[in-house]
Amino acid sequence: MKYTPLYDEHVKLGAKMVEFAGYYMPLQYEGIVNEVSLVRKEVGMFDVSHMGEFMCEGPDAVKFANYVVTNDFGSINFGDIIYTAMCNENGGFVDDLLVYKIAAEKVMFVVNAANISKDFNHLSKLAEKFNVKLTDISDETGLIAVQGPLTQEKLQPYTNLNLEEIGYYSLKEGEIFGVKGIISRTGYTGEDGFELYIPANQTAFVWRKLLEIGIKPAGLGARDVLRLEAGLLLYGNDMDDTITPLEASIPWAVKFEKGDFYGKEALLKQKEEGLKRRLRGLTLDTKLVPRHNMEVYKDGNKIGYVTSGTFSPTLNKPVAFALIDAGIKLGDTVQVLIRDKYVDATVVKTPFYRGSVKSKK
Repeated sequence: MKYTPLYDEHVKLGAKMVEFAGYYMPLQYEGIVNEVSLVRKEVGMFDVSHMGEFMCEGPDAVKFANYVVTNDFGSINFGDIIYTAMCNENGGFVDDLLVYKIAAEKVMFVVNAANISKDFNHLSKLAEKFNVKLTDISDETGLIAVQGPLTQEKLQPYTNLNLEEIGYYSLKEGEIFGVKGIISRTGYTGEDGFELYIPANQTAFVWRKLLEIGIKPAGLGARDVLRLEAGLLLYGNDMDDTITPLEASIPWAVKFEKGDFYGKEALLKQKEEGLKRRLRGLTLDTKLVPRHNMEVYKDGNKIGYVTSGTFSPTLNKPVAFALIDAGIKLGDTVQVLIRDKYVDATVVKTPFYRGSVKSKK
C-alpha cells in the first residue's frame, strides 16, 4: 500500500480512510452528501496525488503523444490539454487520460492511479520507435484539485497568475502560495476549478494554506458522486481493456482523420461494422440505487449491466451508467434488477447535471 504526501493531513482531519488503487485515501470527512453540496455550491478540495504523471521529452514528444492516443493531440495549442483514450491493439482502453501540451519537446501524461505501471510499460514499448525520453514523475508530484463555482475568486489572491487567463482545458506554469508548479483547469466534478501540480514535499504546505483560507476537503465518496452526476467516466467501472471508446460513448475523442494511431484499425473496423453495445445514462424514480454489475433488462431480456450507479443528492434520485444493447434509444424504459426487483429506469442523455464548469472557447 502507498501513501500520498497528504496522508497525515487526512488522519489529522479525522477522515475515514480506505484503500483505493493501491493507496490509502480519504473516503469522506464530514459526510458525502455535505461534501457534494460544498463543491456544487461553493468550493472544496481533493487530494488526487495518487494519480500518475509521466513526463515525455524530446524532439518527437508531440508526434509520439499523438500516436499513442485516439484524440487529435497534434491539433491543440501549446498550453492546452486534451482528454483522450489510450488503446490496445484491439481498440480496448489501456486507460483514459489527460495529455498536457507544455512545450514543443515537453508533454505530460496524467493517468489513473491503478494503471500507473501498466500505462508506463505500454508507453515505454511504443516509445522505442520515437526520439523521446519518458520519465515517471508520479512519486515526486503532488496534486490537489480545488473545485466549485467559487474556486477562482478564492485562489486568485494567492497565485502570481491571472486565473481568468487559464482557459478550460489549458495550463500555465506559476506559483500558488509561493510554491512553483503547473496550474490547470480541467476538473472531474462538473464544476469550475483548478488542479495544482506541485512538488510532493511541498504538497502538505499548500494543503494547509488552502485550509487556512477556508477551503474544506472532500473525499473519494463525494468525488465519485460528482463525476457521475457530471456524466464523466471512471476507469475500471465504465471502461476497461475489453471496452472501446466508441462503446463508452466518447466517439468525439476518437479522431480517425488525424492519421495513424495505436488501435486505429480495430476501432475503424468496429465503427464500420456498427456498435453492438454502448454506454448510456439511466435515471430512476425510486430510492433503490443501481450499483456496478447489476443486470439491465428490456421486455424480459437481459440487455447489459450497470457500470456505475449512485444516489444523486443534487438531483434527488438515483443515476447510473449502463453498458447496454446499442439498439436501445434515448427515452426508452428499461429495468434494473435491484435486490430481486425489476426497477424501471429511463434511458437519458448525459451529463445528468451541468454545473459551473467552463466550456471550450
